[in-house]
Amino acid sequence: MLESQVNTVYLGIGSNLGNKINFIEKAKSKLIENNIKILQSSSYYESLSWPDIKNPKFINIVLKINTILKPLKLLKICKNIEKELGRKKMPKNSPRECDIDILDYNSKKATGDVNLPHPRIHLRNFVLLPLFELNKDWVHPISKHHIKTLISSLPNRDIRSIKLI
Repeated sequence: MLESQVNTVYLGIGSNLGNKINFIEKAKSKLIENNIKILQSSSYYESLSWPDIKNPKFINIVLKINTILKPLKLLKICKNIEKELGRKKMPKNSPRECDIDILDYNSKKATGDVNLPHPRIHLRNFVLLPLFELNKDWVHPISKHHIKTLISSLPNRDIRSIKLI
């Protein structure tokens, strides 16, 4: 009975190579093909590549989904979708066609095969702003900081350098 529990999850999807919006939309379609129900999708946000701003800019969204999948199975599906869309094994933070991260899974805390919530969620303008668009009351499962507090803690350059598209 617990196996079929529906979980509310936030996913971040980003791309900074090729037709970025097309890659994001293809990733959404592939999630649906894997019986993942998309409840909400944020607007598109364009941000500087991190940590090397010389790389192409990113476009990012956040999705609110429902799934019966456990975190590790969901992560494996996300990694397979990235590969299907052309992502290769490259050094960390290299430009990529598609990146899908589990940001928050039922407000659970976990470490090991899957770290929940995403360990750098509170530092990323390209996650916090679209997440705020979907859930103005989101609270970090570990720090217990409200999303408005997290956004206001970002450096001014991170707020200025992201734009809604």
